[in-house]
Amino acid sequence: MCLAVLAIDVIPDAPVLVAANRDEYHARPTAAAAPWRDDPRIIAGRDLQSGGTWMGMTRAGRHALVTNYRDPMTIRPGAPSRGKLVEDFLRGAVSPSEYIATVAASGAAYNGFNLIVGDGDDVWYYSNRGPAPRALAPGIYALSNHLLDTPWPKLARTKAAFTDILRGAPSPDIEALFDALGDRSVAQDAELPDTGIGLERERFLSSAFIVGLTYGTRSSTVMAIGMEHRALYERRYAPDGTPAGRSNWDVRAV
Repeated sequence: MCLAVLAIDVIPDAPVLVAANRDEYHARPTAAAAPWRDDPRIIAGRDLQSGGTWMGMTRAGRHALVTNYRDPMTIRPGAPSRGKLVEDFLRGAVSPSEYIATVAASGAAYNGFNLIVGDGDDVWYYSNRGPAPRALAPGIYALSNHLLDTPWPKLARTKAAFTDILRGAPSPDIEALFDALGDRSVAQDAELPDTGIGLERERFLSSAFIVGLTYGTRSSTVMAIGMEHRALYERRYAPDGTPAGRSNWDVRAV
């Protein structure tokens, strides 16, 4: 996954609210978000190539997401799957702080990542390319392929839109959140980060929603977790950016 905005204790009906885009090669085999056959407590998509998932939740309100940290000079082909970090938390029962501490102890084995995990009581963040793990206080956070709240143009735009949508709202406006995730605005060259992939690639990846023949936004997901909402909504897209399917799961009813 390459872009996520997270609100913690911002709106009453959904104390945890996440809106995210997964950018990936279109040829990579993927299962749509659904209850897992081998563990129906989990509702998430599945990476059918390396295993695990990029984002998901459970009936009990555990939730997790991971993004890659963009640093092409340090990628190791044989490193373990980062998607397993999300899967293992969703399958488990330990607290977010305990799980993050365990991951941090072995974080050097992985290619660069950002991990957020929560259970309805606490939300924790850790990157194996950043400072020590930390609990997230109430507020709105944004994450892409660098550290938490790094102000890349697409992240700043999406976070601002997310903040506007939530301002004064008792419940999440799901359609408005998907609209924000669908922003295809390309950043000006002067605003682009330099992550070692070249200007043309930086420009291509600078929109919140990416359209490309071989690589682009595969899906957008909104997770709402609280007493009144415990749901996961996923929308999938074809290489040309047109809709290719959707899943709506009321997790309390699964």
